[in-house]
Amino acid sequence: MINTVDNPMQPPALFSFRRCPYAMRARMAIVFSGQTVEVREILLSDKPQEMLAISPKGTVPVLQLGGGSVIDESLKIMKWALSINDPLSLMRTDILTEGLELIEVNDHQFKTSLDQYKYASRFPEKSEQAYRVDCEGFLEQLEFRLRGKRYLCSEQPSLADVAIFPFIRQFSGVDKKWFESSRFKSVRTWLEGWLKNEAFKRIMVKYPLWNENKQTITLLK
Repeated sequence: MINTVDNPMQPPALFSFRRCPYAMRARMAIVFSGQTVEVREILLSDKPQEMLAISPKGTVPVLQLGGGSVIDESLKIMKWALSINDPLSLMRTDILTEGLELIEVNDHQFKTSLDQYKYASRFPEKSEQAYRVDCEGFLEQLEFRLRGKRYLCSEQPSLADVAIFPFIRQFSGVDKKWFESSRFKSVRTWLEGWLKNEAFKRIMVKYPLWNENKQTITLLK
């Protein structure tokens, strides 16, 4: 269970990398919840020792709470933020299980295929097109869902939408021309809506790099 009792004078510190989809969804949930965190923007090629000391696996995002507790999984950070305040009802109980199942497919199946598609030259066993075909099964699921409603689980946004759209954004950027002419019209409309969302614009500002010795404080709230 996540401890949400923190020092009000010391906002939680979020180690993040702007373009990482996992970090994106964590920042989105934090903005939607109205929480304030100190964003510590890092380079994945030069990870600070302070982050590695609290989370040796070396992936972002990592949230260090004021009391010293650490949350180093993006979905858990989302739940932490929204458990404190969820004004949009993103974690509505009637669709939460359905949404979590969809996130599970995204994180453990689609993400693998997406990495192979994006970095096809590193996986010479198949062509880039073949890896894209592997991704399309999940896109088909999303397209089917979105043909009947505005969002993945209902007519209102949910945890699943916020958790998944950064990965579809990443997929769309591998071959923009193909994606824009693909059969996934509903997915494109849904994604475009999220890219125009004010919260997304806020979390995608260019943060100054955090330095362990000269600690520039950048707040996200």
